[in-house]
Amino acid sequence: MNETALTVHQTARPHGFPTADHFTFVESTLPEPSVGSALVKNLYWSVDPYHREMMDDVPGGFTLGAPLEGRTIGRVIASRTPRLAEGEIVFHRKGWRTHAVVSPEEIRQLPRFDGVPLTAYLSILGGTGLTAYVGLTRIARLQKGEDLFVSAAAGGVGTATGQFARLLGAGLLVGSAGSAAKADHLTREVGYDAVFDYHEGPAAALLAKAAPNGIDVFVDNVGGLQLTAAVGALREFGRIVRVGTISQYNTPDAPPPRFNHADIVEKSIRMEGFLVSNYRDVQEELYEFAVPHLQSGRIAPNETVVDGFERIVDAFLGMLRGENIGKIIVRDRTQAADVR
Repeated sequence: MNETALTVHQTARPHGFPTADHFTFVESTLPEPSVGSALVKNLYWSVDPYHREMMDDVPGGFTLGAPLEGRTIGRVIASRTPRLAEGEIVFHRKGWRTHAVVSPEEIRQLPRFDGVPLTAYLSILGGTGLTAYVGLTRIARLQKGEDLFVSAAAGGVGTATGQFARLLGAGLLVGSAGSAAKADHLTREVGYDAVFDYHEGPAAALLAKAAPNGIDVFVDNVGGLQLTAAVGALREFGRIVRVGTISQYNTPDAPPPRFNHADIVEKSIRMEGFLVSNYRDVQEELYEFAVPHLQSGRIAPNETVVDGFERIVDAFLGMLRGENIGKIIVRDRTQAADVR
């Protein structure tokens, strides 16, 4: 193997919106697997909003000058363990690099489902879809007929939440997005009943117009003024599922959202956040729920695919700017079609 390996390192901590200057590509000789490990050539990479949080000086964050990490899918190309066969397709978390040495304990072997593309294991069947599924079934405990509002509805979690909520029998399904084109996609392709462009006015007024009778559940990927609006719109015994706060990732000095805290008590509202890493045991349940609908075409992965590992930083920054619809995935240029 005469290839070289590329890894992405973070070079500095951003204050505000990151730029390409906060990253560098490092070339090295291809790593050699030690006894008990295997070398994987990565094929698909996930870039996610939480990566922005990890760029800051926080516990568990990215280390400056070291390879970054993230969810990825690759093929074993050299193995020194009988537990990982050459040619096998595996999921692991040593992303942001073209090649990775992994142990059997660091990978997850992917199930084979007819008609399901590999990218789905990074989107609707991966952490993105698991976040949406856990948020609806474990945190919100969504009931049939309940009305739902989802912020950042055009992102990976937002599109998965909309599709899953529809399958779970949600009533009115309202979303927010950053453009008219995204709003149109969400109503035509994803199943949302109404979507507003949050640039068009105060969030509270836009939500009141879309859901004049209020909502039962708010799935919050954004925080800020949309969280404030949702608290006001929630009915008695409403639930807020806190997934992320993307509105504040690049504005660390922004004041926290302000809302009427009395509403929380007087309407018996419950607000709960969660980390999907604490719900790995739900993964098989997600497959049982979603795979038949993927195979029938009732739901779609909703992905924006960027070709070329050299574009991974651009893809990440584009995701932070909201340039994607659905989950954004970077694909190795050799992968014109999924590898099974």
